[in-house]
Amino acid sequence: MNKMKGAIFDMDGTLLDSMHVWRTKGEDYLRSRGLEPHAGANEATQYMSMAQMAGYFRAEYGLRDSEQQIIDDLNRMVENQYLHVVLAKEGVPEALERLAGQGVRMCVATATDLPLVEAALKRTGLLPYFSAVFTCTGVGAGKDRPDIYCRAQEHLGAAISETVVFEDALYAVRTAKRAGFYVAGVYDYWERKKWSEIQALADICIHSFSEIERIWK
Repeated sequence: MNKMKGAIFDMDGTLLDSMHVWRTKGEDYLRSRGLEPHAGANEATQYMSMAQMAGYFRAEYGLRDSEQQIIDDLNRMVENQYLHVVLAKEGVPEALERLAGQGVRMCVATATDLPLVEAALKRTGLLPYFSAVFTCTGVGAGKDRPDIYCRAQEHLGAAISETVVFEDALYAVRTAKRAGFYVAGVYDYWERKKWSEIQALADICIHSFSEIERIWK
């Protein structure tokens, strides 16, 4: 890519080493409510937005709590990790500093809710690099739809052809590609079984942000 004027970053698994936080939270939540999860419950909710997950629990398990109450409960289960534990992935601070120095405008597009996002990015020192944070909850759509990327791109004010989307999850890479973005696939351990598919679909792939210069080669 010769020109990058805007960059849209996923957070979990891309900027932060945090995907492990969510791997069993669906089943953990259901058991906390005295319910036995269906087989494959974690896999079923793995790529859902918070609102989608809450709706799924209401429909599949008959929970009568509001979607917002379920979302609040889920957030409380993981907030300690975001407030005190999760770290930036290798090379991320240096890469963001380099992009900022080159005048690239940057924002975050994530399925995690805003208070946790802001807390984690502030603690890890990454928040000042981003002009905005877009969440699936705020946009009203999961990453199975391109809404969040389009909103982020409009905010950045760069053409789609000059905007790079950084994602670690295959389904999100697919969505961004279908929307016409240049997509950088970022390796994450928890998505390793789909890495070959990500490599085939994304415009470029990096194992860590120490390889950020490859975007221009």
